Amino acid sequence: MKSEAVNGNENVNASASANANANANANANGFASGSNRPYLLLTPGPLTTSETVKEAMLRDWCTWDNDYNELVQSIRSRLVHLATNSPEIYTAVLMQGSGTFSVESVIGTVIPRDGKLLVLTNGAYGKRIAQMASVYGIATSVLDFGETEQVRASDVEQRLQEEVDITHVAIVHCETTTGMLNPIADVAAIAKAHGKTVIVDAMSSFGGIPLDVHELQIDYLISSANKCIQGVPGFGFIIARTEALAGCAGQARSLSLDLYDQWSAMEAGGGKWRFTSPTHVVRAFDQALRELELEGGIAARHQRYKANQELLVNGMRSLGFCPLLQSKVQSPFITAFYYPQSIEFSFGELYARLKAAGFVIYPGKISAADTFRIGNIGEVYREDIAKLLQIIEDECFW
Repeated sequence: MKSEAVNGNENVNASASANANANANANANGFASGSNRPYLLLTPGPLTTSETVKEAMLRDWCTWDNDYNELVQSIRSRLVHLATNSPEIYTAVLMQGSGTFSVESVIGTVIPRDGKLLVLTNGAYGKRIAQMASVYGIATSVLDFGETEQVRASDVEQRLQEEVDITHVAIVHCETTTGMLNPIADVAAIAKAHGKTVIVDAMSSFGGIPLDVHELQIDYLISSANKCIQGVPGFGFIIARTEALAGCAGQARSLSLDLYDQWSAMEAGGGKWRFTSPTHVVRAFDQALRELELEGGIAARHQRYKANQELLVNGMRSLGFCPLLQSKVQSPFITAFYYPQSIEFSFGELYARLKAAGFVIYPGKISAADTFRIGNIGEVYREDIAKLLQIIEDECFW
């Protein structure tokens, strides 16, 4: 059984390099060579995946089989090594569901009954963390910076001085409401100076921008399979400081989202999940990790995303679309644009025309202005962005 699985992996891996090269040389219609997808997802996730990631889901796996559990253990190890150069200090836990499930597993598990959470918000996803804490009855302090302002470390310092009973600090790294990139290094340093536990929602950033959780003093970092690793939806994961997580037994406010129990079960069972795992999604994620390595790792992927985003912004500016955020706080993952004022504009018509031409974009998510968003992560390359811009210029300008 095991030799069959190994041979199957080798066959998939042998085709991965060729397919990755084909995807990297997208043809003139904006789609990867040999692709049968109806459109390119220019969204913050789920995102467009490679053909080989999709193909990895064609085989069925048993959740009790040693081959599958060894695959889970391999994924956990590789995630920790992607997250830090000090892997001996950290562990990885996989959690069924969307990324939000993984965030909630952290919030509901790691904060003790007498703890207090400081949530830093400047968009919908920070506010969602505060909502989770409220549902669980966790004492919470919210420091809100509006929708278009970056989190300010000086304000965090002041709040921690004012409310000394705060035990945990949570921040969203890339707030995809706008595309804002928050200063997690500065915030974590201040939180640690005050002896606080640091929680980072890196849903839309991990795998797409270099970072080291140990150097940044992050205790819990949360992300999802269907973001910058370029897998498909179905599970999220938590990179946790092992010593911190080991002290969380019995604290969870949920059975299925008990992060400590999920971790201890995977540790004791050699990769076994407590409840039915998304086997096909896990196999696709394994393939996505291999393709991240083939691309050159996180640094290389970050450069591709950054080049995509710069080309997008420059091209959209030339067409009369102004980005919402200043470049110094803009992430390389998704960009919000104001509706143009010089023309009669309909987002619905723009969306429909782009979808018909093979591209799907996102509506805006802030209340202060009319905006829409375009993502550039996933199997997206400069040729795709150039094609998008050409279509907007040729077909979508009124």
